[in-house]
Amino acid sequence: MATIKDIAKLSGYSIGTVSRVINHHPDVSESTRQTIEQVIKDLNFQPNSNAKLLKQSGTSAVTVLVKGSKNVFFESILEDMQQVFRDNGEEVSVLFLDEKSNEVEAAAQVCAERKPKGLIFLGGNLKYFREGFSAIKVPCVLTSLSGEELGFDNLSSFTTDDKQGAKDAISYLVKAGHRHIGVIGGSLDWEQGQISDYRLSGALEVINSNNLDFTFEKNYEPCLFSMEGGYEAARKLISANDEITAIFAIGDIIALGAVRGIADLGKKIPDDISIIGYDGIGYTQFSIPRIATICQDSRELAVRSVEDLLWRISYQRGPRHEMIRHRVITGESVKKLQYD
Repeated sequence: MATIKDIAKLSGYSIGTVSRVINHHPDVSESTRQTIEQVIKDLNFQPNSNAKLLKQSGTSAVTVLVKGSKNVFFESILEDMQQVFRDNGEEVSVLFLDEKSNEVEAAAQVCAERKPKGLIFLGGNLKYFREGFSAIKVPCVLTSLSGEELGFDNLSSFTTDDKQGAKDAISYLVKAGHRHIGVIGGSLDWEQGQISDYRLSGALEVINSNNLDFTFEKNYEPCLFSMEGGYEAARKLISANDEITAIFAIGDIIALGAVRGIADLGKKIPDDISIIGYDGIGYTQFSIPRIATICQDSRELAVRSVEDLLWRISYQRGPRHEMIRHRVITGESVKKLQYD
């Protein structure tokens, strides 16, 4: 049986555009409509009687809630999301939240005031979803954090395995010969539901399995996802522990700030201190030196999130939860230590 995805593939148009033709939306050119309708006719496509279009009268644009106003990685995902929405003829509004804000409470307020067709959460805290998401009824997507364990039938999620990515980062440093490793970023107020929590736990798992000398007092410095936070955290950590030879920053934006902080202490990267970040933002490849990082596919995260939401706005379908692959970019910021 043909699906809307088949129609999109054969017609050369997006799923969102095909959906608008099927549901007789006026915002489609006549040539586009004719092309898609011909493919529908050729495939003898019949929409599932149970896949009813959600009522959209009285609703506004899709809203994207971004957790953190200084997260450059989220900015790159958001830019791609906005482009995909535009390509599908959909309006989108954006709400930036502080890192410590409750994004689910903010979403509930958005639903009450704006009545959006759907929501995308770019970052979040699973604790808040467990406590209050059941009140939200529109189709939603959680991007960069997995919501599969929550079990909500209106919440999809697309993310990278943050715990495994952090394990790969520490393993890379260990293979380079580093035994005194520091970690910067996140918070000691562990809530087991934020991105930083998974990255910290992954890092600690490899540190402990390699019997490295690590204590939170000597080897860890919390900070926000910002260059200012990374700058201060790196300076505090190195000033307090002169044995550290390498740092894992749980975000690239933190690593960029740390690079300057390390330089202002009169130390060189990687000769004195090696560093690896996480996210794969473009800026890391233009710093001096180029920063090693765990690279996420921001474009894939954006496209999968938007396409899934548009599909579920138009048709009843269960949520999807997918892990997008990551990879290690070696950069120039990690020195391989030589021991006598």
